[in-house]
Amino acid sequence: MLFMLDNEISPLEREEQERVEILKRYKALLRSIRHELTHEQKKLIRSAFDLALDAHKDMRRKTGEPYIYHPIAVARIAAQEIGLGTTSIVCALIHDVVEDSNYTTEDINRRFGPKIAKIVAGLTKIQEVYDHTDSMQAENFRKMLLTLSDDVRVILVKLCDRLHNMRTLESMSRKNQLKIASETLFLYAPLAHRLGLYAIKSELEDLSIKYTQREAFKEISANLNAKKAARDRFIKKFIEPIKEKLDEANLKYEIKGRPKSIYSILKKMNHQGIPFDQVYDLFAIRIITDSTPEKEKSDCWTAYSIITDIYKPNPGRTRDWITTPKSNGYESLHSTVMSNDGKWVEVQIRSKRMDEIAEKGYAAHWKYKNSKDGIESDQGTGVDSWLSRIKDILENPSANALEFMDDFKLQLIHEEIFVFTPEGDLKKLPQGASTLDFAFEIHTQVGSKCIGAKVNNKLVPISHKLSNGDQVEILTSEKQHPREEWLQFVVTGKAIARIRNSLREEKREVADTGREMLKKKFHKEKVEFTEDNIAKVVAALKVQSVLDLCYAVAKNLIPQEKLAIHDIVNKKISAEPKPKKEPSEKPISKSSKEIIIGDENDLPYSFAKCCNPIPGDDIFGFITIGEGVKVHRTNCPNAVSLLSNYGYRVIKTEWKNSPVKADKMFLAGIKLIGIDDVGIVSSLSDIISKNMGVNMKSITIESHDGTFEGTIVLFIQDTTHLDTLIQNIKLKHQNMEVSRIAIAN
Repeated sequence: MLFMLDNEISPLEREEQERVEILKRYKALLRSIRHELTHEQKKLIRSAFDLALDAHKDMRRKTGEPYIYHPIAVARIAAQEIGLGTTSIVCALIHDVVEDSNYTTEDINRRFGPKIAKIVAGLTKIQEVYDHTDSMQAENFRKMLLTLSDDVRVILVKLCDRLHNMRTLESMSRKNQLKIASETLFLYAPLAHRLGLYAIKSELEDLSIKYTQREAFKEISANLNAKKAARDRFIKKFIEPIKEKLDEANLKYEIKGRPKSIYSILKKMNHQGIPFDQVYDLFAIRIITDSTPEKEKSDCWTAYSIITDIYKPNPGRTRDWITTPKSNGYESLHSTVMSNDGKWVEVQIRSKRMDEIAEKGYAAHWKYKNSKDGIESDQGTGVDSWLSRIKDILENPSANALEFMDDFKLQLIHEEIFVFTPEGDLKKLPQGASTLDFAFEIHTQVGSKCIGAKVNNKLVPISHKLSNGDQVEILTSEKQHPREEWLQFVVTGKAIARIRNSLREEKREVADTGREMLKKKFHKEKVEFTEDNIAKVVAALKVQSVLDLCYAVAKNLIPQEKLAIHDIVNKKISAEPKPKKEPSEKPISKSSKEIIIGDENDLPYSFAKCCNPIPGDDIFGFITIGEGVKVHRTNCPNAVSLLSNYGYRVIKTEWKNSPVKADKMFLAGIKLIGIDDVGIVSSLSDIISKNMGVNMKSITIESHDGTFEGTIVLFIQDTTHLDTLIQNIKLKHQNMEVSRIAIAN
């Protein structure tokens, strides 16, 4: 008799189990849809499900599960967590069909119509054919945004897709984990923030650092879990007097207490250089009023008044986004108050409607504009305003993909300020915007001719940074025109694109003159004026392009002795030799085999000077052009940008398990803050040099009003060595704050 273990089921039994599970997940998707479905809508969703089931029937995910689980999960996120309508759910179900099967966009068009076909086309990934001068990820993202400018559902479904991929990232290789997580942190989380999807934005950020900064993520998670009981007791005690007063005022409300996201805690720790125990505002209290539309604002202000009567508010930490909502639709009152225990607590006050918009973004906003199908019938003025800024960037044809990414990122990460025209019209601009940004916001010609402004009736230059509530009058002159230095003090995509276009046009006009001058020079030296010969001159003189060469000739930027056309073309003059690199400091090992790179042990590598990794750090290798592999820490200041823009040049890299030799030392930096005392430098030197035998490269100590702040750069063996050193300093000086810092040499 044969016995079969539970995990040794037959293929037919496995197939049946999976069929049952797929149907179970599909039914859960239908239950998650928040609006009432018509018969036609049910048929449309079923048709999309059947198509996806057929297209992905032989496919499996890295986890080994049937691939169809993924599109069902993406559709469920779209329906349940954002509240999107039928069209978006259909697109989520079939978003990978064109890429992964023989079905075409035309097939989608015939079956579901042009609207769905266009969104699916926007979601279909472009073939990964890498251009070694640009990032394929950047170019893909740009093409996707071209479709976004027509229909925002493209990016909303893409965010759902990315969220599910992040939730299942555990099964991917370490290299892909780093690449996808960094790309998410670099673009998708800020994009979710800009679209008002705060719940998704926070989860994307937390999941990203779960893979890019594994140790920090584990440490903060453990600390949050360990202190949950104490936190719950504190919240209960904090809200008791608030509930009593709100009840007396006959307000209908709900109170929630929630910890801050792990990402925001880590960001604060890094920004302020403090340990977890010194992050005081670890949680926020949210008061949600159940108010009618006409009483929303007054109920929120009543609640604010009650809270600030009980607890003292921080006057610099009050934000009113009810009177003037953010451009992504966010409305809320924020205040930070001091509890009776001496802890700062952030309090957010909003209505039910505002809370749904805050969590689900524009989809909820459209719902409250009487749209029966969520996002399907209205895109709203807020998103139109934001998309018009994105179109300014997309319509800049000369920008390369990475330049585009930089400009687009600016539109995502800036908070907003509100400024007024002389007539009292309100304009929303990114924080840090100048009077020149404001001028371009009014009109391209106004920006191009801007010579200054009056801000609150006071004359200011075009570089003046605007503040909330400023009233701005732009001054112009017909003689003015855009200049290169203008790019240093503008932040809006519109201003950047218009200035660059104007400069390029001006450069082309100058270059046309230079081309004629170059032609005469060729003829004078009896060299044929051909594209091949011009290319040789471009290469020899180390200029970027023919345009740059002609411009330099017109402006007399190239000395005549270097512009020896005949000698260059006939190879008597070659490209200038590369300057020799200075030898690196001897204590830092560069060539011995401390690390394993991919499957190759003989690849040349060096440690990146921007972050100086040491054994024990989480690292990745980045293939450079001409300098072998550069090894970076995964929390390097440049890591997110490198991994998201150049993911295809990342190579798996890890430290060898063999013990570190005592003669191999690496650079690391520590920051110290403490009470100033006579002999503090001597005491630190004794701990570091005498007791632990660690060599110091540099030490900087600055005293101020009885306290000091210092930075020490050391030669150490690995992270364990460094951690022991830090603990020894803390044991000797218990009131001193000591933390590792990134150093660049």
